[in-house]
This record gives sequence, structure tokens and C-alpha cells, in this order.
Amino acid sequence: MAQLAINGGKPIAPEGLERRWPIHDGAEKKALLEVLESGRWCSRANPKGKVAQAEKAFAKLVGTRHARAVSTGTTALELAMRACDVSFGDEVIVPSVTFLATASSVITSGAVPIFVDIDPETYQISPAAIEAAITERTKAILPVHYGGYPADMDRILEIARKHDLFVIEDCAEAHGTEWRGKKVGSLGHLGCFSFQMSKSLTCGEGGAITYDDAALGVDVFSMARTSRTRQGKETHYLPVGNWRMSEFVGAILLAQLARVEEQTETRYDNAKYLARELEKIDGVSGLKDDPRVTKIGYFFYFLKYDPTVSYSYNNSF
Repeated sequence: MAQLAINGGKPIAPEGLERRWPIHDGAEKKALLEVLESGRWCSRANPKGKVAQAEKAFAKLVGTRHARAVSTGTTALELAMRACDVSFGDEVIVPSVTFLATASSVITSGAVPIFVDIDPETYQISPAAIEAAITERTKAILPVHYGGYPADMDRILEIARKHDLFVIEDCAEAHGTEWRGKKVGSLGHLGCFSFQMSKSLTCGEGGAITYDDAALGVDVFSMARTSRTRQGKETHYLPVGNWRMSEFVGAILLAQLARVEEQTETRYDNAKYLARELEKIDGVSGLKDDPRVTKIGYFFYFLKYDPTVSYSYNNSF
């Protein structure tokens, strides 16, 4: 058994870990100044501006035809619900272990979140629990790729097809995660991402919705931007809000997108190193490898603890 540092063993990082986030340099400053000096600070007034460029780059990264940038990750979830016509009387299945925005987005759409258990082997929503919770009122399944680890999308999509349900992926913590070589956010009907400051891809505050079906995108676009343009005229046909991303935030996001793939690879390599080192310590381990998981865009690292292994801790400090 390895001698833990808490028991007098040698620390791996005796000076602690260097923590700096978010990472930025002159690219962000340059992009912000470009927006400032352009005088076109609103993305609606700048259809070829920083937000539009970021949307195009993010759609390419995720592997979908479309991406729409919005004000927050929570907004992305709420608009995805509306795009799928989730409303009063409907039920949406959500995992019992997640951030509150997953369930609150269902509530703000007028529907009822139905909480189901997670799989103790993956810590992700349990497909068996999903199927057991389906009723005649179920409208959608909202799997969360919790911590950056992917949910079992094979079974979830199979269940959704069987019961004719929408699948809205909550990818707030899973930028760069892959299931069978495809990025999360491209597997269900819609994917929802957060760019809040703690996230692996950040612009301080913001979010995005990814999708392939243009019919869903029409609703998302109109609801996020309050109006549509027809023959040069604005048509306001729905009482909705304004949740678009500003050009300043889009500028930061576009600069950050240039780094995200390299950063994902670094996290992935670090996690493999951590897994190898954990093998030397009895009683703790990472999750079992699943060959269907071809990349994990780690937001945090899951540890499993075996309570049958005991340690003798030195408390004289």
C-alpha cells in the first residue's frame, strides 16, 4: 500500500498545485478592442460579428449543423425546452444528481421534472430508471453528462425512439466529451452548454444550444432574439424575452475556442496519469473504462471509495 502524504508519505506536489483560471492573453484583449472600436456591440446588429463567428466555430467543434449562442447555460436549457414544445402538463425525466438548473429549466417551462436515480457504476442517469419513469405525459429525457463523463447515450436514444421522446443533452460540464467518437451535444435532438467562468470553455457568462434539425432552430432563434426578419421587416409573433449574447462576450468566447481542444487533451492526459497513480492506493479508484467513451472533457474527476479498506491516520498535526 502506498504511504499517503497525510500519513507521512512524500507529497506529489509539496508546494501545492498552481491554479490559474480562466487562462487568457492578448488574443482576448485584441478581440474586445475590435468590438469596442467597431461601435457594433450588439450581436443582432452585427450578423457577421464575433458571436456569429463563435457560433460557427462551436458548431464545427461539436459536430452539428447549427449552434446558437445565448446569455447563460440555464437560458440554453430553458430555450431548448420551448423548442421541443415542452409545456404545462408535460413531464421531463432528469437525473437526481445534477445542478439545480437542469430541473429548474423544466419548471420554468411549465412542466414537471421527474427525478430518477443514477447508475452507481457511472454516476450518470440510469437508463433503466428512465424507462421505469415514463408515463403518457413524458415529453423529453434530459440526460446530464455530469462532471464531463457521458451518460449511456446508446440506451437513452433507444428508449427515446421507442417512446417518441425528445432528448435534450445537458452538456454544461462536458465540453469535448465524446461517445463513440461523436461529441456530446450532437447525439440528442439538442445540446445545451454553459460558458460560465468555472467551465472548461468560458467567456465569463454565456451558453449555447447545438442542433441539426432546422425546424427546432427556428423556434430557438426567434425566442432568443425576440423577432424574425421577413423581407426586411421585423415580425414579433411571440411574447418572449431577450437572451442573446453580446458581441463583447462573443469576442472572449471566440478567443477561448482557439484553446479548448488543446486544454481538453491536457485534462484527458492528466486524468490518465491520475488513474495510474490511484492504482497504487488501496481503497480508492476511478471509474471503470468503457470503450464507448472515446474522450472525457473532465470538469471534475470521480473517485470511488471502498469502505472495506481501512487506514491508520496520523492525527498528530
